[in-house]
Amino acid sequence: MGLFDRVSRVVRSNLNAAVSSAEDPEKILDQAIVDMQEDLIQMRQAVAKAIASQKRVEQQANKAQSAATEWQRRAQLALQNGKEDMAREALVRKKTQAETAAALKNQLDQQAASVDTLKRQLIALESKISEAKTKKDMLKARASAAKANEQLQKSVGSLGTSSAMSAFERMEEKVLMMEASGQAAAELAGADLESQFASLESGSDVDDELAALKAQVLGGTAPTQESLPAADEPTVTPQDSADPVVDAELEALKSELDSL
Repeated sequence: MGLFDRVSRVVRSNLNAAVSSAEDPEKILDQAIVDMQEDLIQMRQAVAKAIASQKRVEQQANKAQSAATEWQRRAQLALQNGKEDMAREALVRKKTQAETAAALKNQLDQQAASVDTLKRQLIALESKISEAKTKKDMLKARASAAKANEQLQKSVGSLGTSSAMSAFERMEEKVLMMEASGQAAAELAGADLESQFASLESGSDVDDELAALKAQVLGGTAPTQESLPAADEPTVTPQDSADPVVDAELEALKSELDSL
């Protein structure tokens, strides 16, 4: 393959690509209908010319036939008057006109067939143009819808990279963070309230234990397993409790308990 062929193919491919990308379906459809209309006009003109030519040939054939008939009449007239030479000349001219009329009739038959063909082609072209006009409206509507859908898809695709969408997403994230902070603060406040109630409840338990201890001390009941002194602490016996010092301490403890 020569260099010129390769360059020519590259140029043609680039031109075809440029033309294809520049084609607008709606405009091309309109232009196609215009071209069809121009073809229809040319076809009608061609049919009109063919019909006119057929009419002229028909007139010429009729005229030649009439002339042949006239020379036949003259030949008879010449013979009736004894003019044989004139009759012969009339018959020669009659033959010429008859041959002309026959040739014109043959041509007329051919033109009639050609005109019929042109008329059928004209009717077919008119039908195709009418169908093309109907399809053009539908195709233009589909092309318009496809173009609108393409623009919509491009707009939706560009939203992900636009600064407005990014700002919107940032503000959405900020609102979510604010909501989360509010929920966290509410949970913390609830936790503090829970701790306060836990403190009150624990205080109530201490009071109950204190009341139980007072009942044990004042009632002189024996200490339970839980209130027994530790192993390393001295056990106080009833004999030890008779000690005045111990009694004084016991009274002081009772006074202290009563003041609570």
